[in-house]
Amino acid sequence: MKLSIANIEKITPGKKVNLPDAKLFELPEKVLQFGTGVFIRGLIDYIIDRSNKQGEFNGRVVMVKSTDTGDIQPFKDQDNLYTLVMKSVDGTQVIEERVICTAISRILNARDEWEKVLACAYNPELSIIISNTTEGGIVMVENDSITLEPPQSYPAKLLSFLNARFQACGGSPDGGLVILPTELIPDNATILKEILNKLAVQNNLSKDFIFWLNVHNDFCNTLVDRIVPGVIAGSEKLELEKELGYNDDLMIMGETFGLWAIETISERSKEIMSFSKAFENVYVVPNIDKFRELKLRLLNGSHNLSCAIGVVAGFKTVKEAMADPIFDAFMQKLINQEIAMAIVSDEITLADAQGFGTSVLQRYRNPFIEFDWLSICVQDTAKIRIRAVPIVIQHYEKYGYVPNGVCLGFAAYILYMKGEIDSNEAYKGLLNGRSYTIDDDFAKLMSEKWGMSANRDELVISVLKDRILWGDDLSELKGFCECVSHFLTALESKGFFETIKLV
Repeated sequence: MKLSIANIEKITPGKKVNLPDAKLFELPEKVLQFGTGVFIRGLIDYIIDRSNKQGEFNGRVVMVKSTDTGDIQPFKDQDNLYTLVMKSVDGTQVIEERVICTAISRILNARDEWEKVLACAYNPELSIIISNTTEGGIVMVENDSITLEPPQSYPAKLLSFLNARFQACGGSPDGGLVILPTELIPDNATILKEILNKLAVQNNLSKDFIFWLNVHNDFCNTLVDRIVPGVIAGSEKLELEKELGYNDDLMIMGETFGLWAIETISERSKEIMSFSKAFENVYVVPNIDKFRELKLRLLNGSHNLSCAIGVVAGFKTVKEAMADPIFDAFMQKLINQEIAMAIVSDEITLADAQGFGTSVLQRYRNPFIEFDWLSICVQDTAKIRIRAVPIVIQHYEKYGYVPNGVCLGFAAYILYMKGEIDSNEAYKGLLNGRSYTIDDDFAKLMSEKWGMSANRDELVISVLKDRILWGDDLSELKGFCECVSHFLTALESKGFFETIKLV
């Protein structure tokens, strides 16, 4: 039996899955959503669905598929319903929630149904536009015409829709929308708005429209966070379907933790976003910098300070590493002592940082979510520069030294980046008898540094002083080169488990 509206009444009610009420399918369409991926369905649409079930938001989503990849037929076959399975652990207690999400009213393919997308602009109930088009989605494509059906880029598609909305509402302030990009780039809405203004000029749109665009639409910077690995497949899917009593080709898995921080000072926008009351970690605040700093340093920063360590230690996944008490203890110290102390400020207390850090550790320990260390190491150099170098500098400026765990992270990174080019012009590393591809734009540069350095001290200085890599000369930080070189030598000669005793 396929999951669908008609078949919901045939599903046995109980604790296996939360079944939706039929009245939810009658709610008006209030959201236009660009993006169909597992993340936006696993967090954003879940929050809207949860709010609808609590009687708060009372609105559904028109989902727009704006790329040529993927297939929308499974959505149509299941009336846009899908099951979200969320699993986490709190100590020894397993937390699990299964819901049939009903937030999505219909799905439109921008390539074939652009007129139907634009028709949504004439819906007076529509009040929000959400996007999750990947970091590469919010880009300026010069002279992208909004008269194309559809325009090429997401910003031009959005501008075309907003122009249709302007025509539909006659430029009324009440016709303005709340625009929530969830792409993982800093100041996502600010950047999107700047692109729209440039495109509006290039498309010769009126001054009245440009005024309405900037004054009566609220572009809200956002920050989102939830691990949603993807669609459940294989034997796990078959077992779940047998237990639930229906087939679901859109079933996805996620963790129970979720965060959505939204930046606005508009009281009108806050009222429109009533879904924010449905989930404890939705924050509608005047400034989201605090949330960005906590996530970027404690979650993302710790990821990229530890991923090479995980590979050097011989662990394949985060789950496997965190099951080891020695590695777990190292991560506790790295996150809740070293990074937490580095980022304390007038806005972030040590209690704030350690509270968020504790939640990060719980997420790393989640046995139901598996992340391969090598996948986290992809483009590690650029990620360390953005996420971890500020930790180094902040800690040094506050306390006069770079802590041992951070130094170990840099030492493991240098060892991980010891690669040699193969016949396919790919750089290969070898650790613990395991060969791996170094998927990093700086693989060639790091390979050259390994080849040109006479000893480890010289190698470390060459790496840390390179502004091309880090944007700063990190060798100027007193004691940093010596500490990294010490750990690099220890990792090579003694391995991770002996080296960790020195941290």
